[in-house]
Amino acid sequence: MRGHQVFMQSLIAHGVERIFGNPGTTESPLLDALSDHPSMQYIVHLHEGVAVGAASYYARTTGRTGVANLHVAPGLGNAIGMIYNALKANAPVVVTAGQQDTRMLRREPILSHDLAAMAAPVTKWSTQVQHADEMDEVMRRAFKIANDPPYGPVFVALPIDVMAQDTAHVPLAPRRLYHDIAPDPLGVAAACQLLSAAREPVIVVGDEVGRAGASAQLVALSQRLGAAVWFEGIRGHVSFPAAHPHARAGVPFDAAAIRKTLGSADCVLMVGGAFFEEVWYSEGLPFPDGARVIQVETSARPAGYNHGVDVALVGAMGRTLSALDDALAGAMDDQGKADAATRCAALAEQKARETASYQSRLEKAWARLPISMPRVMAELRRATPANALVVEESITASVDFAAAFQLEANEGYLGARGGGIGQGLAGALGASVGHPGRPVLCVSGDGSAMYSIQALWTAAHHRLPIVFAILANREYRVLKHNLDIYRQRFDAATDKPYPHMDLGGPALGFVELAAGMGVPGVRVDKPDDLAGALAAAFAAGGPRIVEIAIEGKR
Repeated sequence: MRGHQVFMQSLIAHGVERIFGNPGTTESPLLDALSDHPSMQYIVHLHEGVAVGAASYYARTTGRTGVANLHVAPGLGNAIGMIYNALKANAPVVVTAGQQDTRMLRREPILSHDLAAMAAPVTKWSTQVQHADEMDEVMRRAFKIANDPPYGPVFVALPIDVMAQDTAHVPLAPRRLYHDIAPDPLGVAAACQLLSAAREPVIVVGDEVGRAGASAQLVALSQRLGAAVWFEGIRGHVSFPAAHPHARAGVPFDAAAIRKTLGSADCVLMVGGAFFEEVWYSEGLPFPDGARVIQVETSARPAGYNHGVDVALVGAMGRTLSALDDALAGAMDDQGKADAATRCAALAEQKARETASYQSRLEKAWARLPISMPRVMAELRRATPANALVVEESITASVDFAAAFQLEANEGYLGARGGGIGQGLAGALGASVGHPGRPVLCVSGDGSAMYSIQALWTAAHHRLPIVFAILANREYRVLKHNLDIYRQRFDAATDKPYPHMDLGGPALGFVELAAGMGVPGVRVDKPDDLAGALAAAFAAGGPRIVEIAIEGKR
């Protein structure tokens, strides 16, 4: 058996059905082997970053391990940003790249480099297969590490001569690893004691709750406590239903603003996430003074990692939240239950006021030109089929997106983690491949779209039913907002223009770009034309682009 045969059979043994790749010369053994494995689908991409982004979103939406195959050092370099995003999103992805023949590596042949060293900073594990005899062991370990909590990408370099070597070692089917760990009863009791004594508890929730399918348990716990639920500033999954009376918004991006947002909370329960990913430095902690802090995670690494906590609980997310809820049910006295009910009522009233306020904002912005973000999001929500997957990278339009879509379940939504832009278009490919035939809405800003515009060709090539809604304000709007903040924070002059942050001169033409890659599209400049354009795009059943001219920074 050759090394490439062991590699391919290892993928099949681990349930892999698709490889997301950009082919090159050192990938010849893998590409040549595809005809011998007709069950393996190869999704062709024109850029390595797009391939990794698609593999990451495929893994996140299906729960299966994504596999991306890249081309030597420059190809791996092209993909590093998307591998970083996959790491931040806890996406189980096995990234491979072809490597030059090991017998000439010391002579530094063209395109060669230490690939394992390149990938190491942005992966959980990075290695190179040195001989075909170790291919089965390396691949088994790669899949194990990628799928050990916290999930994340691994990297394996595949030298061309190793892929062609003979070996007697054959791949073995993976054994089941059971990760459903019960929380420590002593930890549950300690957390329960703090929560039941709290007069104003709040919850901050991360992606792990949605990923673990534990939203219902968190809802029950929040209602038991009468606690508001805040979200991470950047979300990749739905962990708590947006329309629930306890649902608040995303926390800000500096410690002082987070502390102010949490108000007079005396107990902060952090559940399953990175939580406070700061952009700006502020003195102090993100917690209100004197607040007790509890953290719940599915693995030990993030528990108490960034911030000291009073209690850290590690266990399967659903079981741990249910255990806390059960413990509180027995610990809360009549007064505690009455106080929780009062908090629940206050949160419901606050939610109703906020909903009415947003509706008023939407009505005022309905006919505005250029098209307002509230109008765009309302029309997108109305046009999107109920069974659609939504891949969102709207950035400065994210508040309006959240208000319009009011997402309830994790199964239909994928957001961009890590902060690196360009994930939306690439991710929509992986989401669509993972759910054949299911409609996909991809919402992306124009600046973000240009980072992975090659994704349109892949959508056309594989006939994927994706509607790409490009929000075209002809600017890097988020950079303008951040420059304003910088100038305020560092006492810089505020009367200067925004340098190099506009995308006009020449204006980007997404309809023309898409047409050149086989994707039909339309540009919408008037609010009343938007509904019809979106309806036609979804009805087409194949890839379509709708470029929407939206308002810029005022």
